[in-house]
Amino acid sequence: MEIHYTTAEIKLFETIAKAAQQTDCEAYIIGGFVRDKLLNRNTKDVDIVTNKDGIALAQKVASFYTPSPTINIFKTFGTAQIKLPTIELEFVGARKESYTYNSRKPTVSTGTINEDQLRRDFTINALAISLQPHSYGQVIDPFDGITDLQQKIIRTPLAPEQTFSDDPLRMLRAIRFATQLHFTIHPTTLQGIAAQAHRIAIISKERVAEELNKILLCKKPSIGFMLLRSTGLLQLIFPEMVALEGAEYIDNQGHKDNFLHTLQVVDNICHTTNDLWLRWAAVLHDIAKPRTKRFEASKGFTFHGHEVVGAKMVPKIFDKLKLPLNEKMRFVQKMVLLHLRPISLTKKEITDSAIRRLLFDAGDDYDALMLLCNADITSKNAVKVKRYLENFELVRQRCTAVEERDHIRSWQPPIDGEKIMELFDLPPSKPVGILKAAIKDAILDGYIENTYEAAYAFVVQRAKALYPNMQVKAQ
Repeated sequence: MEIHYTTAEIKLFETIAKAAQQTDCEAYIIGGFVRDKLLNRNTKDVDIVTNKDGIALAQKVASFYTPSPTINIFKTFGTAQIKLPTIELEFVGARKESYTYNSRKPTVSTGTINEDQLRRDFTINALAISLQPHSYGQVIDPFDGITDLQQKIIRTPLAPEQTFSDDPLRMLRAIRFATQLHFTIHPTTLQGIAAQAHRIAIISKERVAEELNKILLCKKPSIGFMLLRSTGLLQLIFPEMVALEGAEYIDNQGHKDNFLHTLQVVDNICHTTNDLWLRWAAVLHDIAKPRTKRFEASKGFTFHGHEVVGAKMVPKIFDKLKLPLNEKMRFVQKMVLLHLRPISLTKKEITDSAIRRLLFDAGDDYDALMLLCNADITSKNAVKVKRYLENFELVRQRCTAVEERDHIRSWQPPIDGEKIMELFDLPPSKPVGILKAAIKDAILDGYIENTYEAAYAFVVQRAKALYPNMQVKAQ
């Protein structure tokens, strides 16, 4: 395998080599940059390791630039970071590590380049490029990482049990790299993950969530989730998803394996969006099916209300996984709650009222919802999928036509809550909300026109019916 450098990279490495000579130290490019260059993948992060002081080397490198770039120094870790216009550099002294059983934070001491490579998580991440005059540009590969790159294998330099026990986060990283690169985890390494899966308990939920997000952002996340399941990690970090697994049959009536279905939906949606939170919505869209599963002799298995129960589960799952409890979570919750609505419209005659309500409830997230629903159409029967997709396209067309006519997605009621309080001299109260909802429903159902005059006449009439003593102020 050959490395093809850009002109800018060649110039940069010559500068680092010159700085190393002038500070009487050794310098090596190590880790992900070397791996990605060998794989012809774009990369903008370069890690440089030296046998002496990484901060001093960074300062020397910065001195060759005019104006001198800002150096971010992290004395606690002995690292320094330089951000250039097109690339980011991180400098650190070579080190060796030792671990205690209850922590993934190692005791660090000064080491050699070989000891630094030995502490790396995988052979493909232990590759280094020398910047020394006598071996400039040579790849240092003590664990045959290039062969593993060629054979597309994830393997640990040390015994897997030691590697994963020392730092259990490496188990998730192995699965994430396998998913990102479409590599296979070496059987011995995979066995090591399964054997040490329980050690994931010492890893913070935030770091686990970070790796899950990276897996979800891959082209085919199902690879990662299947590996998480087969190693026992998924049961420990996300048992609600494992609960989807399996198909049950009673009296020759069964249901599909909702775990496999979910993975297919996730993979499907990855063809149409890079939105992490819409991908999370795909993961969680059927999450409540195990809780809502019932068997009825006349209908077979049902999952009535799983979208409502699932939406209620979303905040708890986000909190447990340490995902953000903000508008991102609320977006996912909304997608889970609404994901059946468009598809249900394909099964019956579509009324304008039903379309208007869908458009109103989805609002600005209508396009995202339709992507999710389209991805949710799965079956081993190609004819059935084709029919569902054709029916779904009819729903899309009706939605487009109604939206062009009524502009429901950006709709604002002609009489809002403040106007209702003014009309009836009311404080903020339950009757205000009831009357406001009544106007909305009347317009969405086509009972009245979307005008101030129609809404005014309607709300006065409704107020008299509901609250006989309520008086309208003179206009």
